Amino acid sequence: MSAAPGRSQASSHRSPQGEGTPVSATRVRKTADEVPAPLSDNDIYERMVSAILDHRLPPGTKLVEDRLAEAFGVSRTRIRPVLVRLANEQVVTLTPNRGASIAQPSEQEAREVFEVRRLIEPTLVERFIASATTADIQTLTRCIRDEEAARAAGDMRRAIRLSGDFHLHIADHAGHGTLGRILRELVSRTSLILMTYSAPHSQAREDATACGCQEHRALLSAIKLRDAREAARLMREHLERLESQLSFAPTRDGAPDLMQLFAGI
Repeated sequence: MSAAPGRSQASSHRSPQGEGTPVSATRVRKTADEVPAPLSDNDIYERMVSAILDHRLPPGTKLVEDRLAEAFGVSRTRIRPVLVRLANEQVVTLTPNRGASIAQPSEQEAREVFEVRRLIEPTLVERFIASATTADIQTLTRCIRDEEAARAAGDMRRAIRLSGDFHLHIADHAGHGTLGRILRELVSRTSLILMTYSAPHSQAREDATACGCQEHRALLSAIKLRDAREAARLMREHLERLESQLSFAPTRDGAPDLMQLFAGI
C-alpha cells in the first residue's frame, strides 16, 4: 500500500518529454544552451566597426563606456582597450576629461584618405589579379549584385557597406598583408567621411551609389580579363570620382542609443 504513493511521487518529478528524464536536468540543459558565449575584445571591436561601416554610428557620437559595457554585457574595463584600438586607427577620438566619440574627419583628412587609397589600391588590384581564383571572382560578383539590390531597396547604408566589402576582398586576397591592413583602416575612415560629407539630398546619394556599382562592374570585367593595367587605371578613376562627389558641408543626425544599437546582437 505504501509503494503506490512513492511511485506517484517519483513520477511527478519526471519530464513529460521522456520517461526517466528529470525536469530539473532538462531545465539545466536548456538554460546552459541558451546562455550566449562571452564576447571577446575582438568581437566587440568588430561589432563597433560594423556599426560604423553600416552608418549606424555617425561622426561625433559620444561613446559612453558604461553604456557600451552594459550593451555588450561586459565590464567597463573590457571597453577601454577596444576604444584605444579604434583611436589608434583614427576611427575614435579620445579626449581627456571628455571621453570617447566617433571621429569627425576634417576636409583635409578626407582628401588625404582618398589620396592614400589612390596610391595603394591600384597596386592591390594588380596583385589581386595575379592570383585571383574563380571563388574570388564569384565573391566580387556577389558583392556587386547585393550592392545593386540594396540600392534598389533604398538601403543606402547597406549599399555603402557592400561597396567597402568589394574593395576589402581585393585587398585581403592581394597577398600584401601590410597594405591590406592599411586599407582596412582607410575603409573605416572612408565610411565616416561619406557619412559626414555625402551629398545632402537622397537622390544625389543614390545616383552616386549607382555610379559606384557601374564602376565596380567595369573593374570586375578588367579583373576577369587579367588586365592589370586597365584595372589599376579604373581603380584610380573610381576613387577620384568618389572624392569628387563629396560635399564639404556636414549634416548632423541625432545621436543613436547605444543600448538599442548593441544589446542583444
